[in-house]
Amino acid sequence: MALPRKRSGGRKRDAERDDAILRATIEIMVEVGFESMTVDMIAARARAGKGAVYRRWSSKVEMVLDAVALIKRDMVDLEQLPDTGTLRGDMLALFAARATERDEQFTRTIAALAAVLAQQPGIADTGHAALIEPWVEANRVLIGRAVARGEASAAADVEALSQVIPSMGGYRSLIQRQPFDLPFLTGVLDNVLLPALGIVTEAGKN
Repeated sequence: MALPRKRSGGRKRDAERDDAILRATIEIMVEVGFESMTVDMIAARARAGKGAVYRRWSSKVEMVLDAVALIKRDMVDLEQLPDTGTLRGDMLALFAARATERDEQFTRTIAALAAVLAQQPGIADTGHAALIEPWVEANRVLIGRAVARGEASAAADVEALSQVIPSMGGYRSLIQRQPFDLPFLTGVLDNVLLPALGIVTEAGKN
């Protein structure tokens, strides 16, 4: 479905209104799928006029891309990453900070977005980067800190290891449809990531 092209000029965009429309887009897409989603549904859910939607986006694909960007912004705050003094503590604190978002609805949302991206090759790279890269970057920073303070091996492949938990978490959530929960995270930490970095913890000895 193509929407009329964006108009230039006019009133200043309302960021809160934009966010409300994009969150409604995500909700509707999870409920009925990308193909069945209509602007009428989105406008009704967001309590916005159709004109407000038409002025902002020229297609449903464009709306989904902006919705993915919104989720990316909500997923992890790269400016306020935890700093507990140990990598294990940092990773657990990062999980705790966003635990409320890893509920069934959040998993369904990510799964729905992944399905849309698979059907829309033109936006797949952008969408997948938005869903996974924030977590890779957070892991990159936290692992880099561990190397810098001498906790992790200086020979560690930070770039590769920063992708371990996001990749395994994505597979678990999207393919296996299982929760990315604390037991899963601690298992990957203690049995995969920390040993690969040369870090031995009491939990890892057991």
